[in-house]
Amino acid sequence: MTFEYFPETDTLYIALRHGPGADAEEVASDVVLDYDAEGAVVGITIEHASERADLGSFSVTSIPTLAVPAA
Repeated sequence: MTFEYFPETDTLYIALRHGPGADAEEVASDVVLDYDAEGAVVGITIEHASERADLGSFSVTSIPTLAVPAA
């Protein structure tokens, strides 16, 4: 997952997974979900992001660990 902020348009894009979007839907004012060809959400676009979120801080409370197979 990646977060990318574009200051020139005050847009925040959250990529949930890699891969191209095939469709998009505005689910709230200035919030757009991007879907892949199978209908899974692959990203979230937030316009006017600095008005909607505290962009000056970011924290992660927990991330599940993935089992890595032994080589």
